Amino acid sequence: MTLLLAGDIGGTKTILQLVELSESQSELHTIYQESYQSGDFPDLVPMVQGFLLKAESPTPEKACFAIAGPIVKNTAKLTNLAWFLETERLEKELGIPHISLINDFAAVGYGILGLQKQDLLTLQAGKLQPEAPIAIIGAGTGLGQGFLIKQGKYYQVFPSEGGHADFAPRHELEFQLLKYLLDKHDIQRVSVERVVSGQGIVSIYQFLRDRKIAPESPDIAKIIRTWEEEAGQQEKSVDPGAAIGKAALQKSDRLCEQTMQLFVEAYGAEAGNLAIKLLPYGGLYVAGGIAPKILPIIQNSSFLLNFTQKGRMRSLLEEIPVYIVLNQQVGLIGAALCAARL
Repeated sequence: MTLLLAGDIGGTKTILQLVELSESQSELHTIYQESYQSGDFPDLVPMVQGFLLKAESPTPEKACFAIAGPIVKNTAKLTNLAWFLETERLEKELGIPHISLINDFAAVGYGILGLQKQDLLTLQAGKLQPEAPIAIIGAGTGLGQGFLIKQGKYYQVFPSEGGHADFAPRHELEFQLLKYLLDKHDIQRVSVERVVSGQGIVSIYQFLRDRKIAPESPDIAKIIRTWEEEAGQQEKSVDPGAAIGKAALQKSDRLCEQTMQLFVEAYGAEAGNLAIKLLPYGGLYVAGGIAPKILPIIQNSSFLLNFTQKGRMRSLLEEIPVYIVLNQQVGLIGAALCAARL
């Protein structure tokens, strides 16, 4: 058995997981896991040392940490945390011979390969081609995009910054949303991430509210006002995106329902944009924290309609398998799989 350490490191929370790799190197078994508040530690090293001590574990042979931020020459500086991580230093101070740092969405890409049937919901069966590219898109705090290409026995994972491409409005209401965001933020362009993300849900709500598309309920209004007052603060006391999604699921707030409808339409359209560029007949996987929480809305709304609505290319997109990733630890699974390859 080979002992591996996997980590999912964010500005707010870090999850560490100790994993055993079978002798055949085909199975991973989780033996211990712990969550930490990242800000409680000056660096990753004391966190890992405390984790291994609590797990009563020998030193792992390999480790991989998924980082919420770019990786440059085996180093990473977290955006919302005063940590500077370097593989060579980590290997030396932790005594782990092989350590890798990967982007958190690249970890999701690796994790796709380790998911089980129960970890996925099939939105569109399509016509699976096992050797074809795989695409990943995931709305959460931001909008991640990436793809996998099979090379020999393994897939190579390629993260991208596709979420920062331009938002492309398709009808009058979306053109009004574009103009609203340009004026509100005094910017020259709007990225698709400003619409298809947790922040995007709030932006769409504010747009529809200010256009008086539907009346605003006092409960949601209070949450939105609190969030607006806390603008610029790293820690927020409310999560308006979650509140809007919950109200829409309960069908208790018309403004929230319309917000999520517009959000899901834009999400489906952007997933279609990614698919039309890659033709991922190996599957398009919708990951991220938002999709599993609003599953009924995605299933019962026009996500797939907007995904396939690409003119003459519609018939191609109807053959692409589309899956919703239900397992929220897909990044940890990916980090463990990446560690196994070291």
